[in-house]
Amino acid sequence: MADAPRLAIDAMGGDEGLAVMLRGVALARRRWPGLTFDLVGDEAAIAAALENHPNLKANSQIIHAPEVISGNDKAAQAIRRAKTTSMGIAIDRVKQGLAGAAVSAGNTGALMSMAKLSLRTMPGIDRPALAALLPSLGKTDFVMLDLGANTECAARNLVEFGVMGAAYARIALGIERPRVSLLNIGTEDLKGTDAIRDAATTLRSSAHLQLSFMGFIEGDKLSRGETDVVVCDGFSGNIALKTMEGTARFVTDLLRRAFTSSIRSKFGFLISRPATELMRHHLDPNNHNGAVFLGLNGVVVKSHGSATDYGVANAIGVAAKLVAENITSRITDDLANVKDVAE
Repeated sequence: MADAPRLAIDAMGGDEGLAVMLRGVALARRRWPGLTFDLVGDEAAIAAALENHPNLKANSQIIHAPEVISGNDKAAQAIRRAKTTSMGIAIDRVKQGLAGAAVSAGNTGALMSMAKLSLRTMPGIDRPALAALLPSLGKTDFVMLDLGANTECAARNLVEFGVMGAAYARIALGIERPRVSLLNIGTEDLKGTDAIRDAATTLRSSAHLQLSFMGFIEGDKLSRGETDVVVCDGFSGNIALKTMEGTARFVTDLLRRAFTSSIRSKFGFLISRPATELMRHHLDPNNHNGAVFLGLNGVVVKSHGSATDYGVANAIGVAAKLVAENITSRITDDLANVKDVAE
């Protein structure tokens, strides 16, 4: 990775603990040898764990943080402890220009609140959004946002999400002119709330933007590969995301139960195992790990709390690529083009 940045890692965040986080960072270092890291957390614990990762140890520095944000901490509590927690200090490294991005597997609400307060939103952005890559039947994954940062959104917010999501898709998916769709309860022009319809009008009038507005998309078409960016408010997006994750687990559990129900089905499993393994790999959230808060003056990436070392490495890869490709500048340039239409 050319011009690989320095990344600040909240080493104490996540459900699986320090050991998994460091294994993930070490894996990322092997994949992208130019990366260097600030490992933020309990200095003694990190130093001891680094003895198992000599290559990572040689390319990292430990930043001591005496406290950790728990999964039960409310956003207000987290903000008050920003200067003493591993999550808050990692974000501050980005604010001070000492790291290109921060990566954490900790409390999502706390991460969002601290990042927004510390880094502030970009000029022209009213609210940041949480975006992630999700699997589809198309040639690439697709970007979906917002996934929970903003439960209620005006038309302006949805337009900004579309612009930010398209910029993200150009970097993450390598698509020059991403297809952008608004999540709605139907595809007809009269369907949906005023905010959704007004956002559609603006995006439809923005032909000069580096995106192709496809109109509305319904929930059953999200993974069909018919669009590259799906835009929605955080309430709808979070429900859709959890439904997709639950459906994936349901399908895999149902297949597991079916294949163990009889001798004949077990034999059938052996025959179809390559196909089922391919499906399992495609649906594994670790392969799509790394949600990003778009619209901030800095890059902050959220790793899933239960991510494996492989998933953590993927989240770090997302952060490194967004910094290397200068996502903030791309969003700024695109917003300048939509400004006249949106207002």
